[in-house]
Amino acid sequence: MSSNDSLIRNISDTAAWVAVYRADETDRSDALFRDPFARKLAGERGPRIADTMRFAKRNAWPFVMRTYLGDEFIMGEIRNGADMVINLAAGLDARPYRMALPPSLTWVEIDLPGIFDYKERILKDDRPVCALERIRLDLSNVGARRAVFDALAARGKRILVIAEGLLIYLESAQVAELARDLSSHASIQRFICEIASPGLLRMMQKEVGPKLEAAGAPFKFAPAEGPDFFVPLGWKPLAVRSMFREAAKLRRLPFLFHLFSFLPDPKGPAGNRPWSAVCMFGRT
Repeated sequence: MSSNDSLIRNISDTAAWVAVYRADETDRSDALFRDPFARKLAGERGPRIADTMRFAKRNAWPFVMRTYLGDEFIMGEIRNGADMVINLAAGLDARPYRMALPPSLTWVEIDLPGIFDYKERILKDDRPVCALERIRLDLSNVGARRAVFDALAARGKRILVIAEGLLIYLESAQVAELARDLSSHASIQRFICEIASPGLLRMMQKEVGPKLEAAGAPFKFAPAEGPDFFVPLGWKPLAVRSMFREAAKLRRLPFLFHLFSFLPDPKGPAGNRPWSAVCMFGRT
């Protein structure tokens, strides 16, 4: 490679980068989750990208908390009867292989062809624990996306949709359109995503944004309304779990950050204050 920046060629390479943090968490004796597939999915490119993201490397805890909280929400919904999980922009997520999921569950991953080609090559000798399907689709193709949602919605009775690590790369109008597409189907009962405040978005744009922008994957979405952004789109927040609060409780914050954990959460939208949460939404 001629430069560190060229390590991130496109948005799919960010999946290898984030897999490094799952692998590092797995190696801990007190790991909050175990992802034995993360290291090999990250490949040689993932650690090289992570080494260039110094700010993120010092602050890997949000990626860890995103995975941990996502796991908790998913298992809770499966206990409540979810019969299908649709993972949008699934990337190198290995949940269908590593989690204690019922064999009867249908898990559908949707993402670009290239990343699935790579993923299937790496996991060719591994078997998922539930019924796993992959749909090669560019989610920005609205017509094709709606056709896929129509077909999947007809097959499930209580469907959970995950959009982990996706929405921040979209414009607000694109997020709104996607949320409406999902809420138009009665069988899609739950929707999980993470949300950043405008203040945190500016911080991330400054610290890691330039490398992502050079790869055509800039950070964009951080609604001023917070989780309430989704209410007019058919989704009400059922659970909003602050990544910072959870990280403090589970001892994943850098030492100096613990001083800030004593500050109260903002009342209403966080605005300029750095804040992020994993949210689960139900139909309005």
